[in-house]
Amino acid sequence: MGLFDQVGGALKGAIASELAANAPGLINAVLAKTNMGNLQGLVDQLQQGGLGDQVKSWLGNGQNMRVSPEQIQSALGNDQLRQLAAHFGIPMDAVSKLLAEHLPAAVDQASPDGNLQGS
Repeated sequence: MGLFDQVGGALKGAIASELAANAPGLINAVLAKTNMGNLQGLVDQLQQGGLGDQVKSWLGNGQNMRVSPEQIQSALGNDQLRQLAAHFGIPMDAVSKLLAEHLPAAVDQASPDGNLQGS
């Protein structure tokens, strides 16, 4: 592994760490510019889209259930993902992957007592 690979890997790790630490705020900021409004709006939409069990696990104290990019896409629909992709400046498939990867921890972090805080 070359120096650039090591630096690139370290940078990716730092960005991922920063994203994980600030995910609720970042997601809320982007959602405020869409018709979902905030993290609570997104959670409500996911529950209505058939992901109630997953969302319940994120809000609870136990293990967070995983969600796939395909499940995110199915629950939110193309219009919502298109809006989010435009605000993030990334392709739609990257948005569903990003949400699938970070949303469980973001919701868990934003709901220490089982209810979303600051939404």
